[in-house]
Amino acid sequence: MPETTHSWPAVSYHDDHATFEALHLMLQIVGKVRLALTPWTNHSWHVPFYVTAAGLSTSLIAHGDGGFDLEFDFLRHRLVLRTSAGAVDEMPLKAPTIATFHRAVFDLLSRHGIDVSIHAAPNELPEAVPFAEDTKPRNYNADAARRFWLALVRSHAVFAHFRSAFIGKVSPVHFFWGSFDLAVTRFSGRRAPLHPGGVPHLPDAVVREAYSHEVSSAGFWPGGPGAPFALYYSYTYPEPKGFRDAKDMPAGAYFHDGLQEYVLPYDAVCGAANPEALLMEFLQATYNAAADAAHWDRASLECSLGEPGVVRKV
Repeated sequence: MPETTHSWPAVSYHDDHATFEALHLMLQIVGKVRLALTPWTNHSWHVPFYVTAAGLSTSLIAHGDGGFDLEFDFLRHRLVLRTSAGAVDEMPLKAPTIATFHRAVFDLLSRHGIDVSIHAAPNELPEAVPFAEDTKPRNYNADAARRFWLALVRSHAVFAHFRSAFIGKVSPVHFFWGSFDLAVTRFSGRRAPLHPGGVPHLPDAVVREAYSHEVSSAGFWPGGPGAPFALYYSYTYPEPKGFRDAKDMPAGAYFHDGLQEYVLPYDAVCGAANPEALLMEFLQATYNAAADAAHWDRASLECSLGEPGVVRKV
């Protein structure tokens, strides 16, 4: 059967990790442009990308008397710049090296009078080779990038539905370029103990601000050396006693000792009779485990799942 945007696409860390690694660095370069020009918002909500019908977008970035946005278009495999003055410009995503891509991004911005300075080295990665010096040959496979984006589209729909059942503070469904994951985060409303920091190439002050309050966070990640498979995850900070020993997890889900969070392999979701239902079950079960173990005021924070066109009852 031909793959459509309504199917759950194959995402293989083993086969596609070279593309994911290149895309991770490319997204960091563009994401840092938004970071440099946007006022700080709690928990770094001013830095992520947002899933669109074509790819991943910065959303509007204020600049001068107007603004612009940058979108990774995974249908045409172009980085597209749009300005409020009506200009549209673009460049190919495929580049031989990160240094080449970095230079092309700033040439693109410069053509439209956008002068911005970024911290030009990666964050949250073991190695932080400056972008301008990263001349390692890179592989960008268009099909791998497209399938990854389609997985984000499918995941976004379930995450957004899950998000609708919470009336406490809850993040948008957004894609963090540092950790390279799609995430949605619920908050208890209470302060958290100071985070110890220690994230590679990320200032401790940033980590501590991000985790200044208690959270239950879930997301989608295409994998890495410590877990070489695409997965859904769920964790809580600070981790309450009993969280990792919770019962009633859906089939295939387990607590990953290396990642220190619950995981559900992406392939288990794709292979399920009802992928959306299995993913929702995972999101709800892991949140239940976090909220119950940490004694959140669930009655004040939760509501029923939202329905299109139906006003929430109060």
